Parts: sequence; C-alpha cells; structure tokens
Amino acid sequence: MSGVFEATEVIGHRGAGRGVVGGALENTPASFELAARTGADWIEIDVRRTADDRLVLFHNAALDDGRAIVDLTEAQCRAEGLVGLEEGLAAIPPELGLDVDVKTVMEDGVDAASRRTLSLVLPFLRREAGRRRVFVCSFDPGLLLGVREGAPGVATAWMPYVRNPADTAIPGAVGLGCPIVAVDARALGLADDGPRPGRRALEYTVETAHRAGLELISWCPAPVDAARFAAAGMDAVVVDDVPGAVAALARPGSAGGAGGAGGAGGTE
Repeated sequence: MSGVFEATEVIGHRGAGRGVVGGALENTPASFELAARTGADWIEIDVRRTADDRLVLFHNAALDDGRAIVDLTEAQCRAEGLVGLEEGLAAIPPELGLDVDVKTVMEDGVDAASRRTLSLVLPFLRREAGRRRVFVCSFDPGLLLGVREGAPGVATAWMPYVRNPADTAIPGAVGLGCPIVAVDARALGLADDGPRPGRRALEYTVETAHRAGLELISWCPAPVDAARFAAAGMDAVVVDDVPGAVAALARPGSAGGAGGAGGAGGTE
C-alpha cells in the first residue's frame, strides 16, 4: 500500500465539521484551528474556482441565494465570508496532513486549460507536498488523472458519489491508479443498519481494499461507526465530530490509539 496514513487517522471534515461547530464556520481558519486543537491528524478542505480564476474554500456549488461560485469574483466571494485558498492553507499547522477535495465545474470542460480548476490548483498542491502530507480527493476522475500527471508527488483518492458501493469504488480506484479509495459511511453500513443483500461485511471490504494495494477511508461516520471502522482496519475517517472520533478511536479494540496526533490525543 501507499503508506499515506498511520494506523486509523482522524480527518476533520471541512475543518472541525460541516456547518458551524463550536462557533466556527466550516472551511475557515477558525474551524481549522478548532480541529487541530481537538486532535485531528488531517484537515479536509473544499476548493472551488471563481470567475476571475482564483480559488476559494467552499463546499457547495452556489451560495444560499443561488449565485454560482464560478460566476463570482474572489472579491465577491470574500464579501460573502468565503476564505481564499492561500489564507486557508496558511492557517493549517504544517504538522497536520491536508486533504484537498477539489470541486470541478462544468466550465472546466470548455474553458482554456489555463483557467480550469486543475491548472489553478496544481501549484498549490506541489508546494504543499513539499512541507506536509497531502492527498487530493475528488468525484471527478479526470481531475485525479490530471493531478497524477501534474503533481506526481501528491497521492489521489477516488471518491465515487454518495452511497456508491465499495463494489465499484475499489476497482475504480485501482483502474484510476489512485492509492486511496474514499467511500461514504452509509455505503459501508452504519451501526444501526440491518443486513442489506449484496453488501459485503465491513471487515471483508477493508481487507479486499488492502489486498488491492489501496488505503480505505470513509466519510462521515459518527464516533460509534468510526470506532467500528478502525477496529476493521480502516486507514482514516473523515469526521464532523473530531473530539468524539478521537475519543472513540482511543478506546480499547480500535486501531487508532497508536497512530498520529489523534491517537496521541494531540465527502464530501
């Protein structure tokens, strides 16, 4: 396997979690600081391009008023409270890993190559790879192939769409040449789910991913499921409750106690 992760590591989803957690809005320096302080090993961020070819941190394609991020300038985005990629990266401690969820847009299929999200994000990825652990995840397989070519030192994670089964996610990641596969927790089965015909046991899924040479991560399990995933040998979990996941992974029977900062107590 690629060896991107140590034991089962905790990745803070959009920082400390989606929405507002502990007074900190997702994808902002305040959220990154809170995630780091509560034990995250990695920070996950969402990256989108603007109308003037800048990169900002935002999960959704559009603001609540319906305006698409790709149709707004960076200044307009900042006026709405969005953070630029440069500012966001500066706020993440270098000892923490960086999970970059790159959100491509329809216009990437028609705009000049220099304007496409891939071209804009590659310099940042190459720079960050020189100072911290970093990987890129995306729903867009073309983006992942482009990162593999343009930033070969950066690991990639195939992230099939929400609830896509591991049956297609694992061979898809292998086919794309990604060392990591990311699967929605609901596709793997939650603690209170009943049996589902055709869905493999969690342990079998993790073991098969590892046999394929992949590291397996999942978003966004609650602490009880994060502990189950760790006990099954999963490599990392992307979570909305960082302290809850850190505590769950530290309990006997999980695989998270000997890993990175989270083990030490230190997609979407």
